[in-house]
Parts: sequence; C-alpha cells; structure tokens
Amino acid sequence: MIYDFEPGDKVFNPANKDWGIGQVQSIIKDKVTVNFQNVGKKVINSEHVELKKINGSK
Repeated sequence: MIYDFEPGDKVFNPANKDWGIGQVQSIIKDKVTVNFQNVGKKVINSEHVELKKINGSK
C-alpha cells in the first residue's frame, strides 16, 4: 500500500491507539518509520499495518 505521507506528518495506528500520535520520520519502499508518543520509534510495514493520517498535520 502506498501512503500519501511525508516526513513530519502526524499519524496514528488504529490497531494500537495506546501508542499515541506518531510523527512520520521516513518512508522507504513499504517501510514507514514513525516516532510515537508512548512507544518511541517503530518501523511499520505498510503491507500489514494501516496507519491513519491526522487531518491538518504539518
């Protein structure tokens, strides 16, 4: 899945809302690196995990 994300965008993971709001750090192919408020940096495989962009971010 290709996201319409750019570094700096704010996102959240609907399956893990307790992670808090995350900020996209980088996007390389299907890997999105996000720094989340509550769990720190996570590398998300966009083929298996759906992230939602927070409207108005950036």
